[in-house]
Amino acid sequence: MIMIKGIFPIDRFKALKTPFYYYDIDLLQETLSIVLSELDKYGYHCHYAVKANANPRILQIIAASGLGADCVSGGEIQAALDAGFPASKIVFAGVGKADWEINLGLDNDIACFNVESSAELQVLNEMAKAKGKTATIAFRVNPNVDAHTHHKITTGLSENKFGINIGMLPALFDELPCMENIRLTGIHFHIGSQITDMSAFQALSIRFNEIQDDLEARGITLQHVNFGGGLGIDYYHPNHISIPDFESYFAAFNKLTNKRTNQQIHFELGRSIVGQCGSLIAKALYVKEGEVKKFAILDAGFSELIRPAMYDAYHRIENITGNDEIEVYDVVGPICESSDVFGKDVKLNKVSRNDLIALRSAGGYGESMASQYNCRPLPKAYFSDMV
Repeated sequence: MIMIKGIFPIDRFKALKTPFYYYDIDLLQETLSIVLSELDKYGYHCHYAVKANANPRILQIIAASGLGADCVSGGEIQAALDAGFPASKIVFAGVGKADWEINLGLDNDIACFNVESSAELQVLNEMAKAKGKTATIAFRVNPNVDAHTHHKITTGLSENKFGINIGMLPALFDELPCMENIRLTGIHFHIGSQITDMSAFQALSIRFNEIQDDLEARGITLQHVNFGGGLGIDYYHPNHISIPDFESYFAAFNKLTNKRTNQQIHFELGRSIVGQCGSLIAKALYVKEGEVKKFAILDAGFSELIRPAMYDAYHRIENITGNDEIEVYDVVGPICESSDVFGKDVKLNKVSRNDLIALRSAGGYGESMASQYNCRPLPKAYFSDMV
């Protein structure tokens, strides 16, 4: 049996030094087209979560589509500006914004700071006052909604470091009259990442309705609400389900959210836009025969793709140059750590030295989280329309 494989320009790959990232630009463009179509149905707005993939060319393509940018560092703000995102579509979140990062946002008049604490609010007001500017903000609120995802990527519970617990909101609103250089326009949520259960987003919509009713009872009107992102992708079937269910995602919010007249609804999608278009391409260095296991040792490790080691994450693995019968391997990297394992008991076409191995669905949090651990060079990136 030969396993189903993605479509790759294998002959051209053989001339490239591995490991490297490969991006299917047609798939990225198709994904963006569907996102924009679904947004237009409801008049929604979307900011691409730069942390998912900050490759300059990927950013340029997304900026050209008309989406905004969701940034969580000053470096990401600068990368978004360099890629062509207008400052008027850049939002800045993060629990620990440094002074230089805040100044960068203020100097460029970005759309919104998503404020995560009373301490941050006070610092932002002081820094805006020093520049004679007014900072537009949203409060990032913890709705205490369980995203039903990995504990390391859930962010909307009261116990998480992010955001402001609902019970603390009244005190923050009481501080606002003293903040002359702050303009509150809305609230922001983000309950987690890689969420495939739409009931989590339904619960978020219902919780927002309750919060909005409470705020309006206090005389506070929200011009916009940002529901964050979190929509997951199908890591198990990248060849068959290459575009996430954006239709159901946006429909869930449209059905349950009590949107007010002229109120803007925003989202911050990242992985769902870029996840499936990227693959990490590695080369088999050795096949190591153990007493009970067989290891396929690659020239890529968690320095190139850390998700399996950090999150116990699954990525479909394909031998894209082998056509022999299926064998079972532990697929591992060369890093000097026991956690440098991409998958155990993986069924692959028989692996031989120099076979090319694709780790699929690596466009989100793959290249952006790569490191130089063990003094390894960062992987290069290639694109389907340029290889």
